[in-house]
Amino acid sequence: MDQAHKKRIAAKAALDFIDHGTVLGMGTGSTVNFLIELLPSIRERIDKVTSSSKATTALLEENGFEVATLNACGDPDLYIDGADEATKRGHLIKGGGGALTREKVLAGAARKFVCIIDDSKLVGMLGEFPLPIEVLPMAQAFVARQIIKMGGRPVWREGFVTDNGNHIIDIHDLAISNPLEMETRINQVPGILTVGIFAHRAADVLLVASDQGVRQIGA
Repeated sequence: MDQAHKKRIAAKAALDFIDHGTVLGMGTGSTVNFLIELLPSIRERIDKVTSSSKATTALLEENGFEVATLNACGDPDLYIDGADEATKRGHLIKGGGGALTREKVLAGAARKFVCIIDDSKLVGMLGEFPLPIEVLPMAQAFVARQIIKMGGRPVWREGFVTDNGNHIIDIHDLAISNPLEMETRINQVPGILTVGIFAHRAADVLLVASDQGVRQIGA
């Protein structure tokens, strides 16, 4: 089973978590895009939908949905998103697509967070995938120096600007044995808007697609 098919079946499995009257938050990325293509089939279950990025908003609108702001729709009942890495505890690295700040806001606001991934994203310890952080442009060099002191190798994602008008630094070679502690530590650096570790607000449910089908971790 190729990776695209795994993403499709993970996305399809997420439909079962969308109940009638749901205020739905949608993440960003290729797996989420497969889910958005399926949402018109259950349109009657969705009361309101809000989005974590301009790209996701555009795709939702193409599929006939009116997208509300988080301020207008209130806390989502359910937030669905993918991840770049995930552990069985629901700790994640996110931000490969650069939408980590809005994704973290929606995940934090949602009553339930379902993460849809293929089995290549399930890891024993976070950190092989470069850890994204969103930084204020004026703080980029300062932040990079602080990351080096932590043992990471910061690489500016050149030519990329987030929906919030900021830059992304991808941190390589950072072992994340304690995601909760590392998330807190990086958050303390002035100039960092968001770190792509999702541990304090972990996923409640992982839907992991493999050649054997979709396995649910968590409830």
